[in-house]
Amino acid sequence: MNRRLVGGAAALTLIVVVALGVAATNPAVLIAGYETTTVEAVDGETGEPLATVEARVADGVIKQYVGLSATDELDEGEGMLFVHDGADERAYVMREMAFALDIVFVAPNGTVTTVHEAAPESRPFTRYRGTGRYVLEVPRGWSERHGVEPGDRIVVDRE
Repeated sequence: MNRRLVGGAAALTLIVVVALGVAATNPAVLIAGYETTTVEAVDGETGEPLATVEARVADGVIKQYVGLSATDELDEGEGMLFVHDGADERAYVMREMAFALDIVFVAPNGTVTTVHEAAPESRPFTRYRGTGRYVLEVPRGWSERHGVEPGDRIVVDRE
């Protein structure tokens, strides 16, 4: 067999192994970027607007795994919207987070089902549980400041 071919194959294998190692320790490198969408919270009884957020969309397994862990901070009008295939009982943790969040679980029809205030922590992780198809993460205290609570609605611009 040609020595150049064997050497090239060995070099390619080494590159792939190193790339997989980097991706395993820092999955954020696999994300080229996030789409964003406007998310509006509205009062569940009156339909009056409560707040608007420009949210990054985490609609794939890797984006959902990384979440906001590769982010240093969020401004008041920023967030992340996790989009799942269907409504289910979910648990979110604050893995590798640098700042506190509100975690808002949302049913497929847009109704807020649960709101948690979550702080960064080390292991073991607290599991913040709720039911929903969507999960909106925003700066901690956002829900209280804007009066967002279970029964209110989240309207997503992209749908």
